[in-house]
Amino acid sequence: MQAGTLKVTGKADADALLNSDPLALLLGMLLDQQVPMEWAFASPHTLLRRLGTLDVTSIVAAGPEALEAAFCEKPALHRFPSSMGKRAYAMCEFLLENYPAGPMDLWREVGDGEELFKRIRALPGFGDEKAKIFLALLAKRFGIRPDNWEQYAGAFADETPRSVADIDGPESLARVRAWKKQQKAQGKSKQD
Repeated sequence: MQAGTLKVTGKADADALLNSDPLALLLGMLLDQQVPMEWAFASPHTLLRRLGTLDVTSIVAAGPEALEAAFCEKPALHRFPSSMGKRAYAMCEFLLENYPAGPMDLWREVGDGEELFKRIRALPGFGDEKAKIFLALLAKRFGIRPDNWEQYAGAFADETPRSVADIDGPESLARVRAWKKQQKAQGKSKQD
C-alpha cells in the first residue's frame, strides 16, 4: 500500500498504522460513527496491541467472540463495543471471502470509480455515505484515483473540509470540525 498522508488520531504510531495497513484503515472507517474521529481511527492501533495482529485470516480463525472481547476490553474501542466488534468481524469475514490475497485487493486493479464505489459499498457496515467518504479518502490521502472517482465520491471529492478524507493534521481536523458544526447549525448534512 502506498504510504498515505492521513493524520487524524493525534498519535504518530496510530496514524502510521492507518497509512500503511489496509485493514487498519478499513477498521478505522468502519468505526467512524457515533464517536470522535480520533477515537475511531486510533482503535485499530489499540486492537493490534490486543490481538498481536491485524491479519484478516487470523482474526476470522479466532472467531467472533475473540474480536468482540478485544473490542469490549477496557478501555473499549467504541461507544458500542460489542455491536461494533461483531460488525468488524463480519467485515473481516467478507474481506477474507472476497479478497483472500488481502484487504488491499479491494482497491487494487480496480477498473474505475464506479467499480471501486461498488466494492466499498458491499462491505458490511458501509452505507452510501461511508462508501463515498472512503472512496474520497483513498483518492485524497493515498493517491488511489481510478477514472471518474470524483463522480462516485460526490461532494466528498471537492475541496470543502467535510470529512476524514480532508484531514492531514491538527489544523485540517479543526477545519473539518468547524465546518461540520456550521453545517449542523444550519440544518445541513455533510453532503450539502
